[in-house]
Amino acid sequence: MERQGQETPAFVRLAAHPLRWRLITALATSDYRVRELVALVDKPQNLVSYHLGLLRAGGLVRPTRSSFDGRDSYYHLDLDRCAQALATAGGALHPVLRLDPAPPAPPADQQRAPQTAVLFLCTGNSARSPIAEALLRHRTGGRISVISVGSHPKPRIHPRAVQVLREDYGIDVSGRHPRHLDTVTDRRFDHVISLCDKVREVCPDFPDHPRRTHWSIPDPATADDADQPGCPAFRRTAAEIDTRIRYLLPVLTKQEADS
Repeated sequence: MERQGQETPAFVRLAAHPLRWRLITALATSDYRVRELVALVDKPQNLVSYHLGLLRAGGLVRPTRSSFDGRDSYYHLDLDRCAQALATAGGALHPVLRLDPAPPAPPADQQRAPQTAVLFLCTGNSARSPIAEALLRHRTGGRISVISVGSHPKPRIHPRAVQVLREDYGIDVSGRHPRHLDTVTDRRFDHVISLCDKVREVCPDFPDHPRRTHWSIPDPATADDADQPGCPAFRRTAAEIDTRIRYLLPVLTKQEADS
């Protein structure tokens, strides 16, 4: 029986607008401030802010206050929400069009030696960037070369970051020590990913012009619940980083296949 009067899925209504689509595609690769999005899409700031407001109301993007400049914010695209919305839209058109989740990484014995190189960096290299390094290495079985550094490294990895990685992901980083950004400035990377708004402002240029990405993630050590039992702040941070890494993996896999 023909389905008449069916409402257009919300994601289709939001994404169909040309400017909103350009904003979504830009934010799919990195977090940006409004003024950076204005430059990327070459539209007036009031127009960009208006459409960002619609995307925010639709639950597709969210702002986070910049830790570098508290008067500014970074916008982040919720890729999980987009994936769910796309699946819903496809299923509304025809059941066979409902999207399936991405396939898992191949077993370690089927993986090649690492070729793609990724650098994660934050300020202290004690929580966010070592969590990202550990999770990416874990999820790729070592087929991606990955390292993390800090602009002002702390004396040790934060104990709660060590605890969350061990308890939630089965990863032991207790023997690892923070590393300074200066130790890798002459190395070649394919991707340089900053997880801290402050370090983004001081990140140097690297050889061969790697792809630069920014993930605006607050420092869990400064959260209100940083010291609460159960490590809630560190678990939230690890979960967010793990989600972002899941969406980074297809990009890295394609780069490996093309190399």
